[in-house]
Amino acid sequence: MAEDLDTLSADTFRARARDWLRTELPDEFRCPVDRLRGAESERLLRLLTAHGWRAPSWPREHGGLGLGIDKQVIWHEELERARLCRYLDMGVVMLGPTLMRFGTPAQRAEYLPKILSCEHIWCQGYSEPNAGSDLASLRIRAVRDGGHFVVNGQKIWTSHASHATHCFLLVRTTLEPVRQRGITFLLVDLRTPGITIRPIVNLAGEDEFCEVFFDDARIPAANVVGEVDQGWAVAKALLGAERLFIGSPALSRLAHDAMEAVAAELGLADDPAWHETLAGLTLELHALGALYREASEAVRQGREDENDLSALKIVSSELVQRITEATIEMAGEHGAAGLLASAAGAIDIGQLYMIARPTTIYGGTNEIQRNILAKRWLRLPGG
Repeated sequence: MAEDLDTLSADTFRARARDWLRTELPDEFRCPVDRLRGAESERLLRLLTAHGWRAPSWPREHGGLGLGIDKQVIWHEELERARLCRYLDMGVVMLGPTLMRFGTPAQRAEYLPKILSCEHIWCQGYSEPNAGSDLASLRIRAVRDGGHFVVNGQKIWTSHASHATHCFLLVRTTLEPVRQRGITFLLVDLRTPGITIRPIVNLAGEDEFCEVFFDDARIPAANVVGEVDQGWAVAKALLGAERLFIGSPALSRLAHDAMEAVAAELGLADDPAWHETLAGLTLELHALGALYREASEAVRQGREDENDLSALKIVSSELVQRITEATIEMAGEHGAAGLLASAAGAIDIGQLYMIARPTTIYGGTNEIQRNILAKRWLRLPGG
């Protein structure tokens, strides 16, 4: 059995992680502004898997490292320090923990090893043209036909679907007065006949979002996770994992580092206005880090609160927007150009600003999260 890294002291574990990243991580993966896609993303995932670093939070019996929250935080801090590119790993971050909690033994045996081996690359089939923030209003239908469900409808904003092999999908299996009922969670092979994927080019010129169309696609009933018509509980648990992932302070730290680099390059060391801005945003960043550690520990112990995760998502996404907005304003004409030359290389202010724009939308818009918190925390009436 591989060494149990969770038994190491924090300093020894940090040194082990830092040394591996220094010696084994290729230079082409050291650009935190970029997000890997397709073959490049898969190459990174295979590298992490081959050296045992792919699933730090998964239990060891499922092929993970079984790390406690303290060492998980250290690992992610070292990834930031190594300037790792951004990448999506929905199989490890979202689906794996969901299958461990709700899946059957057969589903865990079938899918978890193939997530780690990269035989299966997963995307998330939640949003629809009229069911994004209001996810419970989804309309894609799945009708039982013997040992299969026949699926018809459309999903949209499906990140990296054109590079994925599989999709975890929410479908409506029964029409119910309460919209959260009658929803089922399905695992779908995207090679199934009747499935069409069309990339969408966004304002940044990237095509990582996709539309996915289902026309009489037959999905085995054995691919249902949890109970038929009871998929909302599964979906909410997975969204909690997503909001924890989105709530990480990593992107805000990256933006904060860029802001300090821009200020240094522009000679703002003695500017009182700059110091006031820096102090406020730095305090917010430290507070976010503390909130994230608390939320991560609650999730690890199985006592997570979806309201806390909604609040974390709001705080994290809005902080990175404030930091990038302050940087653009501070940079003046350089902010308009999007790039600032420095002795250490160009600082891509514009790209960071673009990355921050959708953070308040994906994972459930902040407006919807505030509505949820108003009802659950403040007991305000619903609209």
